[in-house]
Amino acid sequence: MRSSRMDRMLALAQARGLDVLALMPGPNLFYVTGLSFFLSERPVLGLFPVDQSPALVLPALEADKVSDIRTFPYTDEEGYAFAFHEACAALEIADARIGVEAFRMRLLESRILQRYAAGSELVPSDDLFSEMRMRKSPEELAAMRRAISVAEHAFQIWLDTLHVGMTEKEAAARLVAALLTNGADALSFDPIVAAGPNGGLPHAVPGDRPFQAGDWMVVDWGAFVDGYASDITRMVVFGEPAGQLREMHALVLRANEAGRAAVHPGASAESVDAATRAVIADAGYGQYFNHRTGHGLGLEIHEPPFILAGNALSLSPGMTFTVEPGVYFEGVGGIRIEDDVVVTDDGIETLTTLPRAPFVLSGR
Repeated sequence: MRSSRMDRMLALAQARGLDVLALMPGPNLFYVTGLSFFLSERPVLGLFPVDQSPALVLPALEADKVSDIRTFPYTDEEGYAFAFHEACAALEIADARIGVEAFRMRLLESRILQRYAAGSELVPSDDLFSEMRMRKSPEELAAMRRAISVAEHAFQIWLDTLHVGMTEKEAAARLVAALLTNGADALSFDPIVAAGPNGGLPHAVPGDRPFQAGDWMVVDWGAFVDGYASDITRMVVFGEPAGQLREMHALVLRANEAGRAAVHPGASAESVDAATRAVIADAGYGQYFNHRTGHGLGLEIHEPPFILAGNALSLSPGMTFTVEPGVYFEGVGGIRIEDDVVVTDDGIETLTTLPRAPFVLSGR
């Protein structure tokens, strides 16, 4: 198997002085092979030498998934030790510099490599995959558009099921059902459905508090479709929008618009963060905007580029990320407006299409 992605991966590895890459189940292994495995007590590891064919150590019950990579399967009765020994010996990777996923590799697999690839050096290589994956192809963007469309459609269906007196937990369960029955392959993450004072927590967990008339509700949700994710936040209000949060919604909307307007090829990631932050800080609410402006989006919910102060990365066409400024008031509530965007040759395309005004429901 020699896909163009694999060829590029191995060229980047060789340029970094690596002898082999070791990939865990997850987005990078899927990106270069199209193979998906569960992370479990049965270890799976892909080994990709720069100068020979790759190999995959995996449970025998998963071996039928693989047709064009050399495999070293093991059974539960045999255990995995001999399969890893065989694979490392066949690839002759003792004393090798092995690029690993520092944010994904477990202690289990790292000790296996250190034992059966004696003398090897494990080198964090996450930046290699960031370089490969940050700029999305037209096919990847098409999958992201489908993920956004599914999430937006499910949200609009879900809104009609809400009413005062329903709990956040029940509403979140209904949103999950709407996503899975309207085209989502999986959830991007457990939805945030946080009304009233719970909205003052950026990563609130749905609870047992019933919705009340006048509540502002933060809804943060997304879907995986064909391997790619969407991630959207909108505000819902039970009754006519009023009070401080109405003013804050207008402020956060201006910050969202400023952040998206700052996106163009050559702009730095931190300049987009600065643009959103300036709007909120200039209005006197900077201390209430307590997270970064955004994060990359694709095969993972959080991946490079990260849109925050200190990241001087120059944006380029094909990069996809969120723009999601927010303000949060303890005991009162919060406002967040999140869009998914892609850098284009001459600026930006906002992939999300839902209105950014509050979605107003009956207060009864």
